[in-house]
Amino acid sequence: MKTLSKLLLSASLVLGAAAATLPASAQQPATPPAERPIKPASPAAIGYAKEILQMKNASAMYANAIPNMVQRVKDSLLSSNLNYQKDLNEVAVIVAQANAGRDKEIGEQMAKIYASDFTEAELKDLAAFYKSPLGQKLLQMEPQSISASVNYMQQWAQQFAEQVNGQFRAEMRKRGKEI
Repeated sequence: MKTLSKLLLSASLVLGAAAATLPASAQQPATPPAERPIKPASPAAIGYAKEILQMKNASAMYANAIPNMVQRVKDSLLSSNLNYQKDLNEVAVIVAQANAGRDKEIGEQMAKIYASDFTEAELKDLAAFYKSPLGQKLLQMEPQSISASVNYMQQWAQQFAEQVNGQFRAEMRKRGKEI
């Protein structure tokens, strides 16, 4: 599960990247992202979805969402208000405390999304599968498989980029231009 946490850390980085643009966008009215409709689901379907997400340790993806967001916004504000460092540090604690637990909203919405994407029967079957020996193996091995795949894709992309760069340079040399 440790590799799952590492893998899911990348999702946390997405939250952080979104926070990096917050102050600029905070000056203008925010336009909500296009959302796909979430179909209503039964409490049982949402319950199965929560169970699946818990088995997949999905909460690791957003466990630090609140402190990370508070830190990033504070850092952004601090960059243009250096003389308020002490105050901003104190306010960050207050803001973090005031928003403690809000990360649970993410888990609730994730469960609703799963319950919208899958039927109650499918979610029940998925929960049963994840409890099976093969499902347990998948939960254990999938993060490693995904991580190895991502590493391979990064290495492949680096090598491919070098080849493409060489091809550009060779073609430009044919035109008498060194780059």
